[in-house]
Amino acid sequence: MPDISLTMVVVLCLAALAAGWIDAVVGGGGLLLLPALLLGLPNTGSAAQYALGTNKAVAIVGTTGAAVTYARKAPVDVRTAVRIGLAALAGSTAGAFVATGMSTEILKPVVMVVLLGVGTFVIMKPAFGAAPSAEPVSPRRVLAAIGLAGLGIGFYDGLVGPGTGTFLVLALTALLHLDLVSASATAKIINCCTNAGALATFAWKGTVFWQLAALMAVFNLVGAMAGARTALKKGSGFVRGVLLTVVFALVAKLAYDFWL
Repeated sequence: MPDISLTMVVVLCLAALAAGWIDAVVGGGGLLLLPALLLGLPNTGSAAQYALGTNKAVAIVGTTGAAVTYARKAPVDVRTAVRIGLAALAGSTAGAFVATGMSTEILKPVVMVVLLGVGTFVIMKPAFGAAPSAEPVSPRRVLAAIGLAGLGIGFYDGLVGPGTGTFLVLALTALLHLDLVSASATAKIINCCTNAGALATFAWKGTVFWQLAALMAVFNLVGAMAGARTALKKGSGFVRGVLLTVVFALVAKLAYDFWL
């Protein structure tokens, strides 16, 4: 357990609770949880690595809880989700290893541009993800989802991280013709795999505060299960609103990190 005050432990647990809710609805919980850990952990030379590792240990619990909640009530093709998830596991493991030897700062402007494009597209296309398409999903689209949402976004999660769940929701909606609620449900299964791959790497490096992570994970799990139930109850229109909020919050955070 790191040497931090009881007040900061409470703040981190509340951040984990809120992050779990956000992440379960549309992804992007790391926007809240990771900065909170960076602020709360002792300011040492390895603080960032411990924040990343502890973040993954917390997030995998909430993500798993959200995935189980969704799978019980939302239409999810578990077989396809697992296939994409296994590719994501490999991608995130590779990304985490690459992250140890390069600066990820060069990627932030690219991610900002992509997110701005995504946000504009969702605003201009109100029907995007409002309902599942009746068009059957071809094997080619499934392979594209395995490559993009699995290997590609999984690699990004291990390398950089913020917004992975949001990218997964958008990719699955576009490639597999899912509505936003079903895409969020499928993304949680895949996100479990990306978190597992990255966490294994951070655990191997010894950069996880396990006791703190276990405490925060309880709050993250409660928030995640509540978020999944909220999304299931309120539907795709609600998820779309949260999606746009998270996308532009992520753009603002990346811009702040890059220029300020």
